[in-house]
Amino acid sequence: MSFLFLGFFTGLSLILAIGAQNIFVIEQGLKKQYIFLVCLICSISDLILIFLGIFLFEYFKNYFTNNIELILNILLFIFLIFFVHSKIKYNYAETQLLAENKKTSFKTIVFKTIAFTYLNPHVYSDTVFFLGNFSKNFILSNKYLFGIGATLSSFLFFFTIGYLSKYLSNYLNNLRTWKIINTFIIIFMSSLSLYVLFEIYYGFSVL
Repeated sequence: MSFLFLGFFTGLSLILAIGAQNIFVIEQGLKKQYIFLVCLICSISDLILIFLGIFLFEYFKNYFTNNIELILNILLFIFLIFFVHSKIKYNYAETQLLAENKKTSFKTIVFKTIAFTYLNPHVYSDTVFFLGNFSKNFILSNKYLFGIGATLSSFLFFFTIGYLSKYLSNYLNNLRTWKIINTFIIIFMSSLSLYVLFEIYYGFSVL
């Protein structure tokens, strides 16, 4: 069960930020246009990409030598450092949400949702690479729990910001709120980076 929670909070830390996709979902919630469809596409896309990463690393794990695993852990650590740095940097930036009242067609909404999801390079680094890489040494059953936890965080996050954005608009548009959220993310992801750093140290020790 702990791997389910680990997946949930890790996935939530990756997704809980102001980005193009999240702003789009919030705006659709504020405009009350195709909220369910937008949230569903985003959530199912995350499910697909999360388990794609987990299964890719599971499939290729037999080819992982100590050197390859060490390199993957170093890349994972670098990713975490850049991720934490971006959150710290964001805390000093000024960002606001803008929601237009213009009505958008069904086809346009679907196209935009897919574009914001699959044309965003961060979605692949966060889901396929990071979550797949981070869980590579888990046993298969724990990988499933980890992936389910991360997927649940996506469903909860997207449907929450989609349907509650109208009621939480004052908070979502408040920079202080996002800075507080980012501070918790920085602490959590920094602790994960220490875990990966220990894995790197262990990797060097067995070479």
